[in-house]
Amino acid sequence: MRKILLLGKDGQVGHELQRSLALLGELNSQGRQADGGLVADLSQPDALLELVRRLRPDVIVNAAAYTAVDKAESDEAMATQVNAGTPGLLAEEAARLGAWLVHYSTDYVFDGSGEQARDEQAAPAPLSVYGRSKLASEELIRASGCKHLIFRTSWVHSGHGGNFVRSILKLAAQREQLNVVADQIGAPTGADLLADVTAHALRQALRQPELAGMYHLSAAGHTSWHGFARFIVEQALARGQDLRLRPEAIAPIPSSGYPTPARRPLNSRLDCSKLMRSFDLNLPPWQQGALRTLQQLLPN
Repeated sequence: MRKILLLGKDGQVGHELQRSLALLGELNSQGRQADGGLVADLSQPDALLELVRRLRPDVIVNAAAYTAVDKAESDEAMATQVNAGTPGLLAEEAARLGAWLVHYSTDYVFDGSGEQARDEQAAPAPLSVYGRSKLASEELIRASGCKHLIFRTSWVHSGHGGNFVRSILKLAAQREQLNVVADQIGAPTGADLLADVTAHALRQALRQPELAGMYHLSAAGHTSWHGFARFIVEQALARGQDLRLRPEAIAPIPSSGYPTPARRPLNSRLDCSKLMRSFDLNLPPWQQGALRTLQQLLPN
Protein backbone atom coordinates (compact mmCIF):
# COMPACT_ATOMS: atom_id res chain seq x y z
CA MET A 1 0.00 0.00 0.00
CA ARG A 2 1.18 3.53 -0.80
CA LYS A 3 2.70 5.33 2.23
CA ILE A 4 1.83 9.00 2.75
CA LEU A 5 3.56 11.24 5.28
CA LEU A 6 1.60 14.34 6.29
CA LEU A 7 3.47 17.15 8.06
CA GLY A 8 1.61 19.88 9.91
CA LYS A 9 -1.44 17.83 10.87
CA ASP A 10 -2.54 20.36 13.53
CA GLY A 11 -2.89 23.36 11.22
CA GLN A 12 -6.03 24.37 9.34
CA VAL A 13 -5.11 22.58 6.13
CA GLY A 14 -3.37 19.67 7.85
CA HIS A 15 -6.45 19.00 9.97
CA GLU A 16 -8.58 18.59 6.82
CA LEU A 17 -5.91 16.62 4.96
CA GLN A 18 -6.07 13.87 7.57
CA ARG A 19 -9.56 13.18 6.28
CA SER A 20 -9.01 13.53 2.54
CA LEU A 21 -5.64 11.76 2.25
CA ALA A 22 -6.76 8.71 4.24
CA LEU A 23 -8.50 7.45 1.09
CA LEU A 24 -5.26 7.30 -0.90
CA GLY A 25 -3.08 5.01 1.17
CA GLU A 26 -1.50 4.36 4.55
CA LEU A 27 -1.47 7.83 6.12
CA ASN A 28 1.08 8.82 8.76
CA SER A 29 0.05 12.23 10.13
CA GLN A 30 2.59 14.14 12.18
CA GLY A 31 2.66 17.34 14.20
CA ARG A 32 5.83 18.90 15.54
CA GLN A 33 6.50 15.99 17.89
CA ALA A 34 6.46 12.78 15.90
CA ASP A 35 5.66 9.32 17.15
CA GLY A 36 8.49 7.35 18.71
CA GLY A 37 10.31 10.44 19.97
CA LEU A 38 11.30 11.64 16.51
CA VAL A 39 10.73 15.22 15.43
CA ALA A 40 8.52 16.44 12.59
CA ASP A 41 9.29 20.12 13.11
CA LEU A 42 10.42 22.15 10.09
CA SER A 43 12.58 24.29 12.37
CA GLN A 44 14.68 21.16 13.08
CA PRO A 45 15.54 19.90 9.60
CA ASP A 46 18.08 17.23 10.55
CA ALA A 47 15.65 15.47 12.87
CA LEU A 48 12.85 15.81 10.33
CA LEU A 49 14.96 14.25 7.60
CA GLU A 50 15.78 11.36 9.96
CA LEU A 51 12.03 10.76 10.28
CA VAL A 52 11.56 10.82 6.49
CA ARG A 53 14.44 8.41 5.94
CA ARG A 54 13.06 6.00 8.53
CA LEU A 55 9.52 6.05 7.12
CA ARG A 56 10.50 6.14 3.43
CA PRO A 57 7.11 7.50 2.26
CA ASP A 58 5.90 7.42 -1.31
CA VAL A 59 4.30 10.83 -0.85
CA ILE A 60 5.24 13.71 1.47
CA VAL A 61 2.54 16.32 2.01
CA ASN A 62 3.90 19.43 3.68
CA ALA A 63 1.09 21.41 5.28
CA ALA A 64 3.40 22.98 7.88
CA ALA A 65 4.61 26.56 7.52
CA TYR A 66 5.63 29.74 9.31
CA THR A 67 2.42 31.73 8.84
CA ALA A 68 2.90 34.63 11.29
CA VAL A 69 3.23 37.15 8.46
CA ASP A 70 3.98 40.21 10.56
CA LYS A 71 6.28 38.42 13.02
CA ALA A 72 8.32 37.12 10.09
CA GLU A 73 9.52 40.68 9.40
CA SER A 74 11.58 40.53 12.61
CA ASP A 75 12.19 36.77 12.55
CA GLU A 76 13.44 36.37 9.00
CA ALA A 77 15.96 33.61 9.66
CA MET A 78 13.39 31.28 11.22
CA ALA A 79 10.66 32.10 8.69
CA THR A 80 13.09 31.39 5.85
CA GLN A 81 14.25 28.13 7.40
CA VAL A 82 10.72 26.81 8.00
CA ASN A 83 9.17 28.07 4.78
CA ALA A 84 12.06 27.58 2.37
CA GLY A 85 15.17 25.86 3.70
CA THR A 86 13.53 22.77 5.15
CA PRO A 87 11.03 22.29 2.28
CA GLY A 88 14.03 22.45 -0.06
CA LEU A 89 15.70 19.65 1.90
CA LEU A 90 12.46 17.66 1.88
CA ALA A 91 12.36 18.04 -1.89
CA GLU A 92 15.91 16.73 -2.23
CA GLU A 93 15.05 13.76 -0.01
CA ALA A 94 11.88 13.13 -2.03
CA ALA A 95 13.98 13.11 -5.20
CA ARG A 96 16.34 10.53 -3.68
CA LEU A 97 13.41 8.35 -2.60
CA GLY A 98 11.52 8.75 -5.86
CA ALA A 99 8.66 10.16 -3.78
CA TRP A 100 6.16 12.92 -4.53
CA LEU A 101 6.17 16.18 -2.57
CA VAL A 102 2.99 18.23 -2.12
CA HIS A 103 3.58 21.78 -0.89
CA TYR A 104 1.48 24.90 -0.33
CA SER A 105 2.41 28.43 -1.31
CA THR A 106 0.61 31.74 -1.35
CA ASP A 107 -0.69 34.77 -3.21
CA TYR A 108 1.89 36.74 -1.20
CA VAL A 109 4.53 35.80 -3.78
CA PHE A 110 3.00 38.60 -5.91
CA ASP A 111 3.09 42.36 -5.37
CA GLY A 112 -0.67 42.75 -5.75
CA SER A 113 -0.55 45.38 -8.47
CA GLY A 114 -3.33 45.76 -11.03
CA GLU A 115 -6.80 44.25 -10.94
CA GLN A 116 -6.43 41.08 -13.03
CA ALA A 117 -6.17 37.57 -11.65
CA ARG A 118 -2.64 36.20 -11.95
CA ASP A 119 -1.89 32.82 -13.48
CA GLU A 120 1.11 30.57 -12.84
CA GLN A 121 3.20 32.37 -15.47
CA ALA A 122 2.89 35.79 -13.84
CA ALA A 123 6.15 37.25 -12.51
CA PRO A 124 6.45 37.02 -8.72
CA ALA A 125 7.44 40.12 -6.73
CA PRO A 126 6.84 39.50 -3.01
CA LEU A 127 6.46 42.46 -0.66
CA SER A 128 7.27 40.71 2.62
CA VAL A 129 9.62 38.26 4.29
CA TYR A 130 6.79 35.73 4.33
CA GLY A 131 6.20 36.14 0.60
CA ARG A 132 9.90 35.89 -0.20
CA SER A 133 10.29 32.76 1.91
CA LYS A 134 7.38 31.03 0.18
CA LEU A 135 8.69 32.01 -3.25
CA ALA A 136 12.09 30.59 -2.28
CA SER A 137 10.42 27.30 -1.34
CA GLU A 138 8.88 27.02 -4.79
CA GLU A 139 12.25 27.62 -6.45
CA LEU A 140 14.06 25.08 -4.27
CA ILE A 141 11.43 22.40 -4.89
CA ARG A 142 11.61 22.88 -8.65
CA ALA A 143 15.42 22.85 -8.55
CA SER A 144 15.47 19.53 -6.65
CA GLY A 145 13.97 17.66 -9.59
CA CYS A 146 11.49 15.80 -7.38
CA LYS A 147 7.99 14.98 -8.53
CA HIS A 148 5.87 17.69 -6.97
CA LEU A 149 2.57 19.51 -6.74
CA ILE A 150 2.72 23.09 -5.46
CA PHE A 151 -0.56 24.82 -4.72
CA ARG A 152 -0.66 28.60 -4.34
CA THR A 153 -3.72 29.65 -2.39
CA SER A 154 -5.18 32.64 -0.56
CA TRP A 155 -7.10 33.74 2.55
CA VAL A 156 -7.43 30.30 4.16
CA HIS A 157 -10.13 29.72 6.78
CA SER A 158 -11.74 26.76 8.54
CA GLY A 159 -13.57 25.75 11.68
CA HIS A 160 -10.24 24.60 13.15
CA GLY A 161 -7.60 26.99 14.46
CA GLY A 162 -7.30 30.76 14.31
CA ASN A 163 -8.43 32.68 11.23
CA PHE A 164 -10.30 35.75 10.00
CA VAL A 165 -13.77 34.22 10.41
CA ARG A 166 -13.18 33.34 14.04
CA SER A 167 -11.65 36.78 14.73
CA ILE A 168 -14.59 38.66 13.21
CA LEU A 169 -17.12 36.60 15.16
CA LYS A 170 -15.26 37.35 18.40
CA LEU A 171 -15.05 41.08 17.65
CA ALA A 172 -18.70 41.20 16.56
CA ALA A 173 -19.73 39.89 19.97
CA GLN A 174 -17.70 42.58 21.74
CA ARG A 175 -17.95 45.75 19.65
CA GLU A 176 -20.59 47.96 18.11
CA GLN A 177 -18.25 49.40 15.48
CA LEU A 178 -15.37 47.95 13.49
CA ASN A 179 -12.95 49.18 10.81
CA VAL A 180 -11.88 46.63 8.18
CA VAL A 181 -9.55 47.04 5.20
CA ALA A 182 -11.46 47.36 1.94
CA ASP A 183 -8.73 47.75 -0.72
CA GLN A 184 -7.23 44.25 -0.45
CA ILE A 185 -9.09 41.88 -2.79
CA GLY A 186 -8.94 38.11 -2.85
CA ALA A 187 -10.82 34.82 -2.54
CA PRO A 188 -11.48 33.40 0.92
CA THR A 189 -10.69 29.70 0.59
CA GLY A 190 -11.79 26.91 2.89
CA ALA A 191 -9.17 24.49 4.17
CA ASP A 192 -11.59 21.67 3.35
CA LEU A 193 -11.60 22.71 -0.31
CA LEU A 194 -7.79 22.74 -0.33
CA ALA A 195 -7.69 19.28 1.21
CA ASP A 196 -10.25 17.77 -1.15
CA VAL A 197 -8.62 19.23 -4.26
CA THR A 198 -5.21 18.08 -3.03
CA ALA A 199 -6.40 14.48 -2.69
CA HIS A 200 -8.11 14.57 -6.08
CA ALA A 201 -5.11 16.09 -7.86
CA LEU A 202 -2.61 13.81 -6.13
CA ARG A 203 -4.58 10.70 -7.02
CA GLN A 204 -4.60 11.76 -10.67
CA ALA A 205 -0.94 12.86 -10.71
CA LEU A 206 0.20 9.53 -9.29
CA ARG A 207 -1.24 7.93 -12.42
CA GLN A 208 -0.16 10.76 -14.75
CA PRO A 209 3.23 12.12 -13.59
CA GLU A 210 3.17 14.69 -16.37
CA LEU A 211 0.66 16.62 -14.23
CA ALA A 212 3.40 17.55 -11.76
CA GLY A 213 3.99 21.26 -11.28
CA MET A 214 2.58 24.52 -9.94
CA TYR A 215 -1.13 25.27 -9.66
CA HIS A 216 -3.21 28.16 -8.37
CA LEU A 217 -5.99 26.97 -6.07
CA SER A 218 -8.56 29.22 -4.45
CA ALA A 219 -12.33 29.44 -4.26
CA ALA A 220 -14.16 31.15 -7.12
CA GLY A 221 -15.04 34.83 -7.06
CA HIS A 222 -13.48 37.55 -4.95
CA THR A 223 -14.22 40.08 -2.24
CA SER A 224 -12.41 42.47 0.10
CA TRP A 225 -11.64 41.86 3.76
CA HIS A 226 -14.39 44.40 4.44
CA GLY A 227 -16.85 42.50 2.24
CA PHE A 228 -15.84 39.24 3.87
CA ALA A 229 -16.38 40.69 7.36
CA ARG A 230 -19.85 41.98 6.42
CA PHE A 231 -20.76 38.56 4.99
CA ILE A 232 -19.67 36.83 8.20
CA VAL A 233 -21.72 39.16 10.42
CA GLU A 234 -24.77 39.06 8.15
CA GLN A 235 -24.79 35.28 8.08
CA ALA A 236 -24.18 34.95 11.83
CA LEU A 237 -27.09 37.30 12.57
CA ALA A 238 -29.30 35.38 10.14
CA ARG A 239 -28.51 32.27 12.17
CA GLY A 240 -29.69 33.90 15.39
CA GLN A 241 -26.35 34.85 16.91
CA ASP A 242 -26.47 37.55 19.58
CA LEU A 243 -23.95 40.05 18.23
CA ARG A 244 -23.40 43.67 19.22
CA LEU A 245 -22.05 44.54 15.77
CA ARG A 246 -24.30 45.19 12.79
CA PRO A 247 -23.06 44.90 9.19
CA GLU A 248 -23.64 48.60 8.48
CA ALA A 249 -21.37 49.48 11.42
CA ILE A 250 -18.38 47.84 9.73
CA ALA A 251 -16.51 50.76 8.17
CA PRO A 252 -14.31 50.30 5.07
CA ILE A 253 -10.79 51.69 5.44
CA PRO A 254 -7.70 51.68 3.19
CA SER A 255 -4.66 49.55 4.03
CA SER A 256 -2.90 52.76 5.04
CA GLY A 257 -5.46 53.10 7.83
CA TYR A 258 -4.37 49.79 9.34
CA PRO A 259 -0.57 49.72 9.11
CA THR A 260 1.17 46.38 9.70
CA PRO A 261 4.86 45.38 9.80
CA ALA A 262 4.43 43.30 6.61
CA ARG A 263 2.96 44.80 3.44
CA ARG A 264 0.04 42.86 1.98
CA PRO A 265 -0.75 42.62 -1.75
CA LEU A 266 -3.81 44.66 -2.68
CA ASN A 267 -4.74 42.28 -5.49
CA SER A 268 -4.69 38.63 -4.40
CA ARG A 269 -6.82 37.29 -7.25
CA LEU A 270 -5.50 33.95 -8.57
CA ASP A 271 -6.38 32.54 -11.98
CA CYS A 272 -7.13 28.86 -11.35
CA SER A 273 -7.88 27.91 -14.97
CA LYS A 274 -4.88 25.59 -15.25
CA LEU A 275 -5.94 23.58 -12.19
CA MET A 276 -9.54 23.24 -13.34
CA ARG A 277 -8.50 22.26 -16.86
CA SER A 278 -5.79 19.80 -15.78
CA PHE A 279 -7.85 17.98 -13.16
CA ASP A 280 -11.36 18.47 -14.58
CA LEU A 281 -12.55 20.47 -11.58
CA ASN A 282 -15.10 23.16 -10.82
CA LEU A 283 -14.17 25.46 -7.93
CA PRO A 284 -17.15 26.61 -5.85
CA PRO A 285 -17.78 30.27 -4.91
CA TRP A 286 -16.02 31.56 -1.83
CA GLN A 287 -19.36 32.12 -0.07
CA GLN A 288 -20.02 28.38 -0.03
CA GLY A 289 -16.86 27.63 1.91
CA ALA A 290 -17.40 30.57 4.25
CA LEU A 291 -20.85 29.28 5.13
CA ARG A 292 -19.40 25.86 5.92
CA THR A 293 -16.84 27.40 8.25
CA LEU A 294 -19.56 29.44 9.97
CA GLN A 295 -21.63 26.31 10.47
CA GLN A 296 -18.66 24.70 12.22
CA LEU A 297 -17.95 27.71 14.43
CA LEU A 298 -21.45 28.79 15.43
CA PRO A 299 -23.34 26.97 18.18
CA ASN A 300 -26.34 24.98 17.02
